[in-house]
Amino acid sequence: MQPALAQTEGATEIAATVVATMRGLGVLGLPRNYEIFYEALTGSNKELQMAVLSLGKRPTQEELDKIGQRFFTHNHGHLIVEQARDVIAKELEDIAGILRSERTHIEKYGRILDETSSGLGNRNMVSRDLLQRIVGVISTATTSTIDHGRQVATTLSEKTAELDSVKTKLEEYKRLANTDPLTQIHNRRAFDKEITRIYNSSRGILFNALILVDIDRFKSINDRFGHPVGDKIIQIVANIFQTGVRSDIFVARTGGEEFALIVEGSSEEATYEIADRLRMLVEQTPFSGDQGALSYGSVTVSMGLCMASEANGPEDLYIKADRALYRSKVSGRNKVTCHSLLAGRTAKNWMLYKKE
Repeated sequence: MQPALAQTEGATEIAATVVATMRGLGVLGLPRNYEIFYEALTGSNKELQMAVLSLGKRPTQEELDKIGQRFFTHNHGHLIVEQARDVIAKELEDIAGILRSERTHIEKYGRILDETSSGLGNRNMVSRDLLQRIVGVISTATTSTIDHGRQVATTLSEKTAELDSVKTKLEEYKRLANTDPLTQIHNRRAFDKEITRIYNSSRGILFNALILVDIDRFKSINDRFGHPVGDKIIQIVANIFQTGVRSDIFVARTGGEEFALIVEGSSEEATYEIADRLRMLVEQTPFSGDQGALSYGSVTVSMGLCMASEANGPEDLYIKADRALYRSKVSGRNKVTCHSLLAGRTAKNWMLYKKE
């Protein structure tokens, strides 16, 4: 695998191009608008690109907001929840109304049966003509009740389908709410839930581990080549992590250039091997733009590893893995450090730890 950072324009000019385009179209300089035009101009989403082009030369904010809601659901989650709540409330009220109507219809049918039964109580007054009329009434009432029941069943089936659709949308929102929009891997919100789950069972404590990762000298990458290049590098590193491990390993982007992996069912030695193999994959991957003509230099990562059994809980586990990561940083970067091997295990000296 040799990914390249293909740019439609010079990497350092994309941000300026986005701003200039927005100004030329009279678009407000809102973060959500920048996100739309950045994705449209880089061509990473063809459908979004066509949607923006279809707006014409003077797109309104309302039109842009609709595009944002369609393509960037993570930024509009509250609207999805509110809309789903309103739809569910309406559907449930409709279902309640249908059931009330059905109950009334059945009660009416029951009264007809009671009345006809009473009419048959006095055999001396029963005639052939009366029996024919009673049978006719019961037949009509029964047919009506059956037809009504079928209609109710059909309507309830439709309502159920509509509620299933709402459920599907909410499940999709839940997925998006736990997904990092840049890399499409888990985000910090999902990570916070997953790291807590480790301590829900003794097995999780005994056989789980946390690996924290930080891209080395990432600030200098952004300073030299621009944030769009930095974003692409983050995406490539995330892809290496996602595809370079077995499927049951939890991979998340927890911050700007920071990642976390939760490994289950492995010893410290096996977990170290997983981390070190990922470190080497990143180091061996060429990072370049303009079809390989422009090299962004070597990109490396530093890692810190801590077994769940070494910590008292999720927060302590994170602190100790972060302490191991710090040791990797200050001892030369591009390495994996296990917390169990730290001597002294003192707190961070932030005067020494400066990201570049």
